[in-house]
Amino acid sequence: MTIASPVPVLEHRLTYLRRTWRGSILSSLVLPVLFLLGMGVSVGSYVDRGGLLGVPYLDYIAPGLLCSTALQIAVGESMWPILGSFEWHRTYHAMRATPLGSADIVGGELAFLLVRVGLPATSFLVVMVLFGVTHSWWALAVVPVAVLLALAVSGPILAYSASVKSDNMFALLYRFAIIPMTLFAGVFFPVSSMPTAARWIAYLSPLWHGIELSRFATLGLPSAWPVWWHVGYLALWAVGGYRLARWRFAKRLAA
Repeated sequence: MTIASPVPVLEHRLTYLRRTWRGSILSSLVLPVLFLLGMGVSVGSYVDRGGLLGVPYLDYIAPGLLCSTALQIAVGESMWPILGSFEWHRTYHAMRATPLGSADIVGGELAFLLVRVGLPATSFLVVMVLFGVTHSWWALAVVPVAVLLALAVSGPILAYSASVKSDNMFALLYRFAIIPMTLFAGVFFPVSSMPTAARWIAYLSPLWHGIELSRFATLGLPSAWPVWWHVGYLALWAVGGYRLARWRFAKRLAA
């Protein structure tokens, strides 16, 4: 009797990644590093004159950019490849004809995400070390934080991708969720400087919690909330998103 497992789905995704990884280097590492130079060094020279942050601006935005990059990778891998496997290539329908179930498919996709986000996050951390923006061995924790953040946002988006019929619907998600989250979750400036209503919207964002954890790890800057609260909030999103994705995958594959 064959025992179903997420491993075949993971192997399928890794096989595809081995053939296409060169095309993702630009968006996964080169562009964030260039942005780090452009914002952290050039713009940072003006910000540092005021001394309001208490740390160099380059040191401040580096962990935020790492988390933002992890978010963008997780979003991209949870949209078009998922919809394509349902609607265009029907890969998931072929998988479902085997002993694999919806839990195996979702689990394999999330396992692939661990690799897809973990490797660029590790590379970005190396760049941060070379730039001298890490000030503690706790900086190593930014990699698992980036992975946890990716899992937190990927689950709900997997469920969303399993619910739509056209990639035109992704524009709505970017316009009303991803872009506002990136701009107003503390990547470039402290959330405390925003109006109260906008601040609470940022607090609901998984990205803000990931950034707070990363800054605490690299700079030792105190967070407005305890560390365990940030971790628990991201874990809640990850578990809830996984369950929601399983339900949506099972419903669509049964249709």
